[in-house]
Amino acid sequence: MKKITKAVIAVAGYGTRFLPATKNQPKEMLPIIDKPIVQYLVEEAVASGIKDIILVTRFGQSMMENHFDTNLELEMQLAKNGKKRELEEVQRVYKMANYIYVRQGRHLPYGNATPLLCVKNIIDKDEPFVYMFGDDLVKAKTPCTKQLIEVFNKVKPAAILAVQQTPAEEIYRYGTVRYKKDTKINQIDEVLEKMPAGKAPSNMAQFGRFIFTYKVIQTAIEHLKTKKFGKDNELWITDLLNELAKTNKVIAQPIEGKWMTTGDPLRYIQTMVEYALERKDIGPEFAQFLKSLVI
Repeated sequence: MKKITKAVIAVAGYGTRFLPATKNQPKEMLPIIDKPIVQYLVEEAVASGIKDIILVTRFGQSMMENHFDTNLELEMQLAKNGKKRELEEVQRVYKMANYIYVRQGRHLPYGNATPLLCVKNIIDKDEPFVYMFGDDLVKAKTPCTKQLIEVFNKVKPAAILAVQQTPAEEIYRYGTVRYKKDTKINQIDEVLEKMPAGKAPSNMAQFGRFIFTYKVIQTAIEHLKTKKFGKDNELWITDLLNELAKTNKVIAQPIEGKWMTTGDPLRYIQTMVEYALERKDIGPEFAQFLKSLVI
């Protein structure tokens, strides 16, 4: 197989939990301090050796495309005012990767696997690639994506998904994996979505980091042709992985680090607080502010 150099980031959702803030901007462009969510994903991918970033967008998301492009007027103004650090940061955003934008048409079914249909012609059949949900962040010494790539290169599965141990009171929110017995490579039988704590097959929750081979895209194409859709008549990653796991190696790899989601307002704020506390420039003062609050 080819070396992994491409990452597909799914950012074609409507962000309905954040309305009206997301009426005219993608949810993934909401900031975590001074960078949009999607930029953290791009930086993780680039730090893992990815060269090409494929963003699957929808109508009305030109703001995201503009963010990863040049802004000549702004750059000239920063240079004129001697703001070298700010200028370098703005230029770094568009220099750090090659960006490819693909629109997700409304003729396609909705679902978190639909972006795979949009990239089927720009991923080679012998080319594994990274797949990322646009609202999951991971704080880790070794980037989450890099951890998955290292495991993929050793095991060569059809697909690999990132998982993390999750408290029982939270497990019902996510898909949880059932591992095959007597396997040393974290091979799964299936992923079960949003099971209550007493019925979940494990406490390992799936989140939005994957490495896929073209077999996953081919399975998505077959599901579209046969209209084999899942819950709410949508095309789900979980359904594709469960089908592949019957005849192929599908790995659920525990990640070293802390997974955080920005998928709803509460967890978005929690993630913002964690990142703010880590910042050397604002963290100490922000920590003092939090201690001063009467709760």
